[in-house]
Amino acid sequence: MKSIDVLGIGNALVDIQAQVDDSFLTTVGFDKGVMTLVDDVRQQSVLQHLGSRPLNRCAGGSAANTIVGLAQLGGSGAFIGKVGKDEIGDFFSEDMREFGIEVNPGKADLPSGTCAVLITPDAQRTMLTNLGAAGLVSADDVDVNLVKRAKYVYVEGYLLLSETGKAAAYRLMDLAKANNVKVALTASDPFLVNILRDEIWDLLHGPVDLFFCNEEEAKSLTGKEDPIACGAEIHRHAENVALTLGPNGSILMHGGEAIAIEGVDIKAVDTTGAGDMYAGALMYGITNGKSWKAAGHLASHAAARVVSQLGARLDHTFTPEEVEHLTS
Repeated sequence: MKSIDVLGIGNALVDIQAQVDDSFLTTVGFDKGVMTLVDDVRQQSVLQHLGSRPLNRCAGGSAANTIVGLAQLGGSGAFIGKVGKDEIGDFFSEDMREFGIEVNPGKADLPSGTCAVLITPDAQRTMLTNLGAAGLVSADDVDVNLVKRAKYVYVEGYLLLSETGKAAAYRLMDLAKANNVKVALTASDPFLVNILRDEIWDLLHGPVDLFFCNEEEAKSLTGKEDPIACGAEIHRHAENVALTLGPNGSILMHGGEAIAIEGVDIKAVDTTGAGDMYAGALMYGITNGKSWKAAGHLASHAAARVVSQLGARLDHTFTPEEVEHLTS
């Protein structure tokens, strides 16, 4: 059977993106630049407040964005998640399949999950997430045949916040280890690290081969301030570490060494999905024969390109020639 570069698991959400000003956030009563979980009623209220503003809709969620990024660069991906028995759920699957991604999500009786992404002029994103059916992904949704075909599985850290999601994540990691498949985990959010610090360390000691985090998450996890010291401490427990530093680039820890990856000077329009795109591009590189430094170089440029436009996926993909140039 055909191999898969990366099999991701996460919350299957449909992103609804809109550009707003700070006064809009004040009106709807949400803190700027953070992710907030909301119920159906609150989400519908916010969407109604958007009125006639232009909206962009696409399949989203952290892990789904990463798999789309991988596919946009020419990689092969699959995704495990859960949607509702509704038009939004059908849209999620169809949108992912347009990129050649294998997806056959389980279906629940709740409405499909959505994420309202409110983007202010300073490129900050305020995310209002209504998990709905997405929050019901479970161990039963994990397909062992997909796992066996993958080079890497990629686990969205947000799943660890619920019992069913955690069971699904651990089932996927257990099957990966049993079938000699590498495991990547993303920290997802500083608040998650703060409440699950011990569990994350246990995972880094155990099944995780590659850990993605940003500077704030790394500092929270290690208690250190210097990014290189943070990366080195995490690398003592995890085989590979990808620590992103925003416009300052990133640090890869591999083989006992720190690999500095330069940032790309770009005007940020929307930071939505920067880390997700970075992860997708890095895993595309390492699953397709590129060195870690070359893969990091590609990831830095892919993340820069995605923040220079609206949305979490590339409006203008890299040509095969560009990919080859950036990874040579």
